[in-house]
Amino acid sequence: MFDCHVHTEFSTDSSMKLKDAIKKAKDIGIGLIITEHMDLKYPVEGNFQFDVKRYFKEYGYLKNDKVLLGIELGLRTDCIDENKIIALENPFDYVIGSIHVVNGIDIYQDYFYAEKDKNQAYEEYFKFMYECVKESDFFDSLGHIDYIARYAPFEDTEIYYDIYSDYIDEVLKILSNREKAIEVNTRRINDKKAAENILTILKRFNELGGKYVTIGSDAHNTSDIGNNFNMALDLVEKSNLKVVYFKERKMEYI
Repeated sequence: MFDCHVHTEFSTDSSMKLKDAIKKAKDIGIGLIITEHMDLKYPVEGNFQFDVKRYFKEYGYLKNDKVLLGIELGLRTDCIDENKIIALENPFDYVIGSIHVVNGIDIYQDYFYAEKDKNQAYEEYFKFMYECVKESDFFDSLGHIDYIARYAPFEDTEIYYDIYSDYIDEVLKILSNREKAIEVNTRRINDKKAAENILTILKRFNELGGKYVTIGSDAHNTSDIGNNFNMALDLVEKSNLKVVYFKERKMEYI
């Protein structure tokens, strides 16, 4: 198994040392793909961006069959070409495409939700995701489709497929047609309701022709590496999908 979504100190919001991450992964018997945050044009200048050349210089000597080097690109409609250059002109093993910033606002921030009800906020999120995924063919797996449910200030933050199916289906169709993977992010799946909603989306992905999933903890510290992986594998099995990871941008079966 590989934990395909891990952040270390190259990411603005993590201070984890790579050697500590490697030790933890070795202790629990899995491989790692490091996926540092790169969100171009982030609202706070300099945050969630890193020097790619320094990344490979400092981490390259530790790379092996169990430690791979990737990136998590924040998808946006206003820097598609710039993201594409980063993804294609550097020797990453794996590229996650994720939505963190919607129409210029980080959805972690409360003011994204100001004067919006849940449907308005979530529809804006999914519409933006669709536009980004449609225009971005340079990533390997779509990260944490349920990201907004982590931070939304509503009483019930879950994503219900039946409510947002029109938007979710369009995203899943693009991933399926391009033979992209979708990530099972294990951050929230120990919550029964979250797991049920993710399972519904994964099953729908399979119905629309999707085949592949990556599994990632989104760890920012060693204690989260490999978290809830047995739960993730159960969801994947129920969805009739295949777990993969990427090495040198090529899909590898678990």
